[in-house]
Amino acid sequence: MTGRKEPNRQLAAVIEEAGCTYEALARVVRAVAAEAGETLRTSRSAVLSWVRGGTPTGKTAAYLAEALTRVAKRRVTTAEIGLGFPAVGEAMTPDPLATAADLGRLVMFHRRDFLALAFSTAAVGLPLAYDHQAVAATLRGATGGRRAGAEEVSTVRQLTEMFRTADEKLGGGHGLSTVSSYLADAVVPMLQATFPSEEVRLGAYGAAAELATLVGWKCHDLGREGAAQRFYLLAYQLACEGDPPGHGAWMMRALTHQALDLNQTAHCVELAEAALSRSRGKIDRKTESLLLVTAARAYGASGQSKNAAGALLAAEDAMLAGDDGVPSYAAASGPVAATVASHTGKTLTEMKDHRAAEQHYRKALEGRVPATYQRVRGLTIANLAKSVAAQHRHEEAVILWNQCLDLMDGVASDRNRKELKTVRSTMAVYSRRGIPGAPELARRAAELASA
Repeated sequence: MTGRKEPNRQLAAVIEEAGCTYEALARVVRAVAAEAGETLRTSRSAVLSWVRGGTPTGKTAAYLAEALTRVAKRRVTTAEIGLGFPAVGEAMTPDPLATAADLGRLVMFHRRDFLALAFSTAAVGLPLAYDHQAVAATLRGATGGRRAGAEEVSTVRQLTEMFRTADEKLGGGHGLSTVSSYLADAVVPMLQATFPSEEVRLGAYGAAAELATLVGWKCHDLGREGAAQRFYLLAYQLACEGDPPGHGAWMMRALTHQALDLNQTAHCVELAEAALSRSRGKIDRKTESLLLVTAARAYGASGQSKNAAGALLAAEDAMLAGDDGVPSYAAASGPVAATVASHTGKTLTEMKDHRAAEQHYRKALEGRVPATYQRVRGLTIANLAKSVAAQHRHEEAVILWNQCLDLMDGVASDRNRKELKTVRSTMAVYSRRGIPGAPELARRAAELASA
């Protein structure tokens, strides 16, 4: 830290408003940094030194602002606490094409300040107040001299699917720079072209939104949550140009799921409900079932058990009623029945109904075959193992975790690494209790974690 001449009264005032101790704030700062892939040792004394005039190093000021946002339950910026500096890649800009090019290059060039961005709880709710019409005028005026046709749009979709298939087998760390480069250097120029029809132009924006979603998903899988959130918000803007009721609602779903995965429930219910409201009667029933099960997860995480149960039943009814195919953006999540079952399991886990959750995780595995869904199948088995363990069937849980590890070797995924950490800590307890197979599984998890 470098010294400051005056105490930081702005920071002190916000901490006082938030009503938290320095020790509690330090703990939240460490958690925010961990979500961004950085390990900090922020302590009570560090917070005290900042209040007295010290300056946090690196991205710590941004982590501190996000920590105060969560504690104070309102948006807190680095400028407000006297530590302002320009953010990398402003969220929800009025020019999504420029943002797409900038974000793609930030990943291509491995910009650490971007990849280390913290997840913003305040940004989750940005789509709720987004004015697409103002942005649409900018996008319509962005056309250039060259022409782009349906074949070019089809090629973007084909390459996105190829990248997505590789991502599922090899993890988010595989090909991230390549996918980002393709977005910035090929897809953005395509969106600036002249199209033969409005239908083709809207299809181009939909294809671009799916690619941006994939980049966000890859960042999420790597634990780069702030970067993932920026790409999801970008994809939302692009989707709103191509198909506001359907694809736009789907991107609200993606933002909701990311927040739920990080246990940040602010705005999740509102966002999930808004997605259902804008898409009602304008999408197929199977896609509606996926939005409904997202709402169920949001309700469950927010303690609204009755609403969660109702949404789960509605999701199952919608899934069974649908007999048409789903749009490509929804198909990217895999078989609908498996996805609904998996998120139903997560909702029931949140509600502590582990027996019912187990049944749904097993159903999800039926549609997630190893050859195609290696990573997601492994994570589903991990969830199943935890449900079984919660029912005190510990030997069976060990067997399931072994199956989970079978699918993790060679997959570059931070989510996998987190599961390995869970396995190792659980097996330490199991080993002390003499559970068969626990020591061997602990060693195996340690080997994979160090690979």
